[in-house]
Amino acid sequence: MTKTIATLQTHPLVAQLEAVQVDHPFSELGYVETAQGPVIRAWYPHAVSVWVLSLEGQHSQQMQCVDYRGLFELSSAQDFVDGYQLRVEYSQDTWQGIDPYAFKQNVYQGLEQLDKSPKSWYQVLGAQLMSFSLADHPISGVRFVVYAPNASSVSVIGDFNFWDGRRHPMERCLDGHWILFVPDLKAGIRYKYELKDRFGAQLAHKADPVGFYAEQYPSFASVVWDHNHYQWHDQNWQDREVDSLHQPMSIYEVHIGSWKRKHNSFGWASLSYRELADELISYVKKMGYTHIELMPIAEYPFDGSWGYQPVGLFAPTSRYGTPDDFKYFIDCAHQAGIAVIIDWVVAHFPADSHGLARFDGTPLYEYEDPRRGWHKDWNSYIYDFGRETVRRFLISSALIWFDYYHVDGIRVDAVASMLYWDYSREEGEWIPNINGGNENYEAISLLKWLNEEVYREFPKAITVAEESTAFAGVSRPTYTGGLGFGFKWNMGWMHDSLEYMAQDPLFRKYHHDEITFSMVYNYDENFVLPLSHDEVVHGKGSLLGKMPGDEWQQVANLRAYTAFMYAHPGKKLNFMGNEIAQVSEWNHDGSIDWDILQYERHHGQYLLTQRLNHLYREQPALYEADYEHQGFHWIDYGDWERSIIAFERLSLDGSDRLLCVCNFTPSTYENYRIGVPEAGTYQVILNTDDQQYWGSGYLSLSCFESQNKPWHNRAHSISLSLPPLACLYLKVVEV
Repeated sequence: MTKTIATLQTHPLVAQLEAVQVDHPFSELGYVETAQGPVIRAWYPHAVSVWVLSLEGQHSQQMQCVDYRGLFELSSAQDFVDGYQLRVEYSQDTWQGIDPYAFKQNVYQGLEQLDKSPKSWYQVLGAQLMSFSLADHPISGVRFVVYAPNASSVSVIGDFNFWDGRRHPMERCLDGHWILFVPDLKAGIRYKYELKDRFGAQLAHKADPVGFYAEQYPSFASVVWDHNHYQWHDQNWQDREVDSLHQPMSIYEVHIGSWKRKHNSFGWASLSYRELADELISYVKKMGYTHIELMPIAEYPFDGSWGYQPVGLFAPTSRYGTPDDFKYFIDCAHQAGIAVIIDWVVAHFPADSHGLARFDGTPLYEYEDPRRGWHKDWNSYIYDFGRETVRRFLISSALIWFDYYHVDGIRVDAVASMLYWDYSREEGEWIPNINGGNENYEAISLLKWLNEEVYREFPKAITVAEESTAFAGVSRPTYTGGLGFGFKWNMGWMHDSLEYMAQDPLFRKYHHDEITFSMVYNYDENFVLPLSHDEVVHGKGSLLGKMPGDEWQQVANLRAYTAFMYAHPGKKLNFMGNEIAQVSEWNHDGSIDWDILQYERHHGQYLLTQRLNHLYREQPALYEADYEHQGFHWIDYGDWERSIIAFERLSLDGSDRLLCVCNFTPSTYENYRIGVPEAGTYQVILNTDDQQYWGSGYLSLSCFESQNKPWHNRAHSISLSLPPLACLYLKVVEV
């Protein structure tokens, strides 16, 4: 090994390279035109010698050390104008490969698309496995592109350069992006970005905002991933006909980390994506659900946030496996005939130093004024929904889940907090819009654009809004002035019905409107009826715990309420544990209390939920016309004295009919008459008081003959025996 370092030999460029203050390394490194002619310049701190080799390795020349800190030059660069590689010799190691700064023109490929399509952001930005031609030789590696317009310098650091920001400074593009192609890198390499703000102060090392995979604490490093590696097997699913408004949708909401746990040598651990593909999907299929909704799956740093404080909107969390493992989970769900919805959180983001907060030393992603950019309830930043780059970044993050991961839908969290400047703020803590109002026009515009892009790119997709106010047109098309969502959570139904069920049955008659009012506004939106995780945390107790009465009455109330929900217009969502009448409040650090299924009252709720799901899918009257007036008729909503309601559900063409009668008191009623739409024999197809569900078994008859006796403005009627705290479904079997 020839030692070429001259003591105290210096070069004016090195001070900038050493301090990582170079923003245009393409002008200084690699093949460079100088006043003395072309040179090849290489920067390798701590190197003993550097050689330039032809691409075939047959011709080589040693470079001169022009600065003892690691700057080398070769003056006879014209011999390697068509391409070259380097051999770098250290005191105890040697590296040989293609110089990243040999690629200066063709690496910009695709950047022009960033202003044309949000979809291009995840296709162009981040760490992309690519191949570029050098003297007709295809060279594979990773191109890094990151947006940081206010940084004075950016370097990519990682396993490949000892996490040394001096080694790979990136080139600043005119539009604020920084770019560098590093040859020979492969999937699995860890990396981050080292940025300096506009004043030259170094910031915390940042994870890639468009990273596809990330490590957990303490490194939070981004990881290069190959999205072309996974082979999908869900083509039949992708080719199916989809009409979400008129098809059954029974959603099982799941927190992956606490659905079920396994015991290993380190204690109790969550199941992996692949383990869930076996256990969760088979369970959901057996239970009859049509959809799984996953609480936020995008990468997040803190377990206690349940994923609602994400830092990596383009990466499934690595807590449970790799991106390919997550794809396998989705693939298996589709092969089992189950759709997957994910929670997508863009209302805010956490202040973790490795994330988006003051990414380039400025509020690049967040509103600068804390009266708009800081959410005090969640101690998190709020995206600047009016900034074009942020808007494209967010919409791109939604599209990638449909494109690369084949999810079927996204549920947008905390939409109300996005729509209003004064959400959870006191007077003086917010800034009105240009018209003096509280609507955030920028967020409204973003949500409209989001839905237009999703449905344009993926027509079979669904979008769902968790929106808790009376904002008009959430699930109406944008061309009519709506936000464009496919569905909206019916928070009013959830709140009112749970308030009603929490009342002692003796006093429910004074709250009768709480169980009937939802039909007044039912057709304003395409509603999903949610009994979500929000109702079983933060001291609210379990769903079972909200029900009044003794042990038997509690589960009877829950059974009746569950059946009422399935008969009420709107798609259904149930959080895990509700289906077995979980006793304890949900704990994200634990698991569902599966062992309680050994007890009859919990097994009864399990069987009832399973029966309801299958019945729901079998009866078009229960799902086809959720959003059309002809799909629902009140039979009697006015019997407040006895807390009884009766209504009829119909399919779109009216050929399939189902009657629902609910008795929300522990009293039994003999000869209770209700009007029916036609003469015939009415069969009970569901009775929540059945003994198999741990009911009393009060109802001894399964069929009731109609009588030619007008009742409830109908020409025919039947006389029922109503069980206590029960819901009945009836269908005509003979006319």
